[in-house]
Amino acid sequence: MKKGLTFTVIAQAQSLNYGEGFGTIHEIKKLTRSDGNMYTFASRQAIGYDIRRLGHEIFNWRKDVIDKNKKTSQYLDNLTIKDSEEMDLFGYMKTSKKDDNEKGGADTREAVVRISNCISLEAYRGDTDYLTNKGFSDRVENHPIPITVEQHLSYYTYTVTIDLSKVGIDGDIELSNEDKCNRVTQLLEIIKILNRNIRGRQENLSPLFVVGGMYYIANPFFLGRVKVEGDKNGYKVSSDTIKEVVNSTFLGKELNESTYIGMVEGSFTNKDEFKDILGENLLTVDKFFGQLAKGVKEYYGVN
Repeated sequence: MKKGLTFTVIAQAQSLNYGEGFGTIHEIKKLTRSDGNMYTFASRQAIGYDIRRLGHEIFNWRKDVIDKNKKTSQYLDNLTIKDSEEMDLFGYMKTSKKDDNEKGGADTREAVVRISNCISLEAYRGDTDYLTNKGFSDRVENHPIPITVEQHLSYYTYTVTIDLSKVGIDGDIELSNEDKCNRVTQLLEIIKILNRNIRGRQENLSPLFVVGGMYYIANPFFLGRVKVEGDKNGYKVSSDTIKEVVNSTFLGKELNESTYIGMVEGSFTNKDEFKDILGENLLTVDKFFGQLAKGVKEYYGVN
């Protein structure tokens, strides 16, 4: 039976992804909405990079998978999803050059783990930091070079969606259910402590709030449905849009039967609103991911 796992995260971080900029101006990547506000973001490629990095560091995901002899960086032709966790979870494309009379081809696999851009939930208001390389310049008696760096401290949200029925399957290749389960549960462990190294900082992208579960379709139900609101008492997560999704149905089943929320205690001021919506399905973040891992093991039949 097809089964999908999806969850949407809120984390707090600062200035997660920079573009090329111009001159001495270092610009954050931004999106503009019709209300006139700009929102900063880290691309899905940036988030995927850090998931792979932590996979290598924590779980020893195989790293020597790239063909150095091709003009474009891509996976080695002789490797399969058996050899590489990231090829299995995030897909691949291997191009090939054919004879002079034939066009080149490509062997591709779609990603079974889909990651959205990580977008700020608070508008960018033009904050900047003014820096120089004075320390180095003084050593060699040169004039320091000034630069302006855009800065944005905000809550961010991103969504992960996994098609469990496609993990570990590629053409004639199929991994054992234990291997499939291990790869998904390792990914969940990475998301729990996800971080990003950028410009001498390590930003924490682990969840302060997370909502989702396992469903009969790999669909990002909560993507674009999560918002935060701030006042003098602190920040709260808007509950109305989440409640509407939770109380909707798919294939005749209410989503609230399969939906959980994880919250870090004290991070938001309206925890009781979500207790009213989901009751016992309101958990700590750690128990939220434990519940997902339990569901993954049950799906693959692994003890």
